[in-house]
Amino acid sequence: MNSCRGARTAVIVGAGVAGLTAAAALAGAGWQVEIAELSPSGATSGWGLCLTGPALRALAVLGLADSCLAEGYGMSVITQVDVDGEPAGRARLPRLIGAGRPAATGIARPVLHRILHAEAERRGVIVRQGVTVTAVEQEGELVRVQLSDGTVRQVALLVGADGIRSSVRSLLGLDTSLDYHGQMVWRALVPRPQWATGIHHFAGKAHSAGLVPVSVGQAYVFVTENGVQQSVLPEAELVPRLRQILEGFPGRVAELRSLVSVPTSVVRRPVLTAFLEGAWNRGNGVVIGDAAHAPAPQMAGGAALAIEDGLVLAEELGRHRAVGAGLEAFVGRRRQRCRTLVETSVAIAGLERAQRHRETYPLTDAGHRLMAAPA
Repeated sequence: MNSCRGARTAVIVGAGVAGLTAAAALAGAGWQVEIAELSPSGATSGWGLCLTGPALRALAVLGLADSCLAEGYGMSVITQVDVDGEPAGRARLPRLIGAGRPAATGIARPVLHRILHAEAERRGVIVRQGVTVTAVEQEGELVRVQLSDGTVRQVALLVGADGIRSSVRSLLGLDTSLDYHGQMVWRALVPRPQWATGIHHFAGKAHSAGLVPVSVGQAYVFVTENGVQQSVLPEAELVPRLRQILEGFPGRVAELRSLVSVPTSVVRRPVLTAFLEGAWNRGNGVVIGDAAHAPAPQMAGGAALAIEDGLVLAEELGRHRAVGAGLEAFVGRRRQRCRTLVETSVAIAGLERAQRHRETYPLTDAGHRLMAAPA
């Protein structure tokens, strides 16, 4: 029997949002957890993200919602602006941690990483930087995990939380396609304008743009560049190209354009999605977060799904005597919720490419209502 009682040991691959959350949740339930993270200490990808209501609700279970609100920027409204710079609507996000509290918070990625990392270590999680998993083999009740430094672990659970290009997913034989949606998404860290007290989304004639505050003093500009092939631009071209794209917008975007000035504050990535149609687990190994279900960024739901995954994984393993049964229950509980959010994000991306921006607003609202339901 694959018992998850007694010697409850786990290796998690990836010290991102999903991996750190899962580690904290499992450690809180009595597991001995080790994280293998290939990147050096303190490395994060991107400048900021939005923790929506479901993310805050899940973080509250870990006792971390207040820390994120204190270091981020609380918000409750999305302001939508049409191609002429005129107001197109205001969407109120669901308040899931109390009527008098923000519905969401923008937060810098390094700040969120620091909060999650500190909590995982406080609960006894060991985080090893500069190492990853190179081979996996199921051995009876245990998983034999070989690390890139040549050491071997025999544990009751292996969790792949290593992103959309997950190596653990491949090692477990759970391959899936990565779908590119003809869009490159930009992020640029800028000083927060005084008028930016919530999320702003600006529809453009060719592309779309927006702004998310991440602290009292900072925000990030986001731009979705439509109809382009995947490519990598030299660092020296990032600021001129982003400023050129922003020229096509009227109104307040002109102010945002003037704030984009430092190449090292600009990130450009392809809009990719993935969803594992088959099993997310094999033996005592499982993939979570973007390794199992990576939405497009239009719904700002990837972080919420990743954080929920960590909590639900710990809950289901605690409810089942066998690790395999717990993993099956986890996947069964998560599959439809994650599938719907990925599909909604893909539909929004398609409407953006077709310049049908007003049709994205009800889809976005429906996606947030879906996510407001219990995980």
